[in-house]
Amino acid sequence: MNRVTLIDARMLERFEQGYAARPELNVMSNAVSRTALPDAAFVPAAAARLRMDFSVLVKTNNITNQKQSGRCWMFSTLNVLRQRVIAKCDLEDFSFSPTYLAFYDKLEKANLFLENILHFADQDLTDRETYTLLGNPLPDGGQWDMAISLIKKYGVVPSWVMPETVHSTGTAKYLPILNRKLREDALELRALAKEGKDTAARREEMLAEIYNALCILYGQPPRSFDFEYTDKDEHYHCDRNLTPHTFLEKYVGNDLDDYVVIISSPIHALNRTYCQPFMGDMVEENMFWLNLSQEELEDLTIRQLQAGEGVMFSCDCHPDGDRTNGYWDPDCFQYGEVLGGLTFGMTKAERLLTRESTMNHCMMFCGVNLDENGKADRWKIENSWGDASGRRLLHRQREVVQGQCLPDHRPQEPAERCPARPAGSGAPAHEAVGPAGLNSNRCYKEIPSS
Repeated sequence: MNRVTLIDARMLERFEQGYAARPELNVMSNAVSRTALPDAAFVPAAAARLRMDFSVLVKTNNITNQKQSGRCWMFSTLNVLRQRVIAKCDLEDFSFSPTYLAFYDKLEKANLFLENILHFADQDLTDRETYTLLGNPLPDGGQWDMAISLIKKYGVVPSWVMPETVHSTGTAKYLPILNRKLREDALELRALAKEGKDTAARREEMLAEIYNALCILYGQPPRSFDFEYTDKDEHYHCDRNLTPHTFLEKYVGNDLDDYVVIISSPIHALNRTYCQPFMGDMVEENMFWLNLSQEELEDLTIRQLQAGEGVMFSCDCHPDGDRTNGYWDPDCFQYGEVLGGLTFGMTKAERLLTRESTMNHCMMFCGVNLDENGKADRWKIENSWGDASGRRLLHRQREVVQGQCLPDHRPQEPAERCPARPAGSGAPAHEAVGPAGLNSNRCYKEIPSS
């Protein structure tokens, strides 16, 4: 057994002597007393090398803004898909309604929460699964799979059909209230289940209460609408009496199952598909990830960008970023040097296993620059933080995380369950998307090289 180590007076004296022996540390202390650490650690010369020119670039439009909500996954997915409407209708700009999808996301997550509570009704409240579920009944976050599940089930509408509200753009204003109600509902359903009673009728009443609350907060979703727009040539168009599903089929397409989520996780076996149970936003859907090497991820992403389509991806966006100027590059910040010579040397696997690195933000790759050897040296990102945060974010990272069309034919094996891993929001690693010829039986077909 390890001995307990106390911080005693002699140890403090050694610390003080060590600090006094290094006068440069006091200089650093004086400098950061009036300068924020990221500003003090910023390396202008490194940032100057990050040019905003790219050899491969996908056309993008006005920057969207998720504001004070955790809907980055929804915005980045819709940012990929909106280019289809823009091209089909010859528009200067277009955006989908994130409020429409967010309404059904919250309703579906409430149902999934109650489903999972009943699944673990025999557990004690302090058991791991139930304790975790009760920690956040109605989360804001999500991934590509979840957005696509919502889109396929409920369709999509233009932004003006169901506009943003103060609560769709600031979810912290109401989520604690609905979470309180869902925890109370969980206790009631657990009691009914333990008594052997039917829970279906009471559960529907609970969901009706959540539906009513969401209608008050977000507005009631439309059943039909007219799609009016003026194209680049100033020609007016009106497509009347569309439903969210007919709009999806006509202007977006029905090939969303041709996309696959790809991860690069060094703590899981490569070339295998993983499934995360009890996670997502619908009881009828599961989340699947194909684990490939980092090199394959980057190659597939480059191929999709070269084909003219952006790539939605999830990543760890902390803390090597300059939000104002739009840089994400660890070489642009010398935190260790400013803080007395700290060194950082964890591998990606070690960062995942220690929870140093988690999947905490989703964006869209819209460009890449290839060096003389055809290797990516920087990536262009479209974010959803509004146009005040950088021109377009520039990303140069040693371990880029994203994905795209599969390079060759791979035999599909049964999906494995992901064990409990501290690797982001339930995911085994960072994830991203791209068309991969994935059919309904989850078998892969060959995709020709670019």
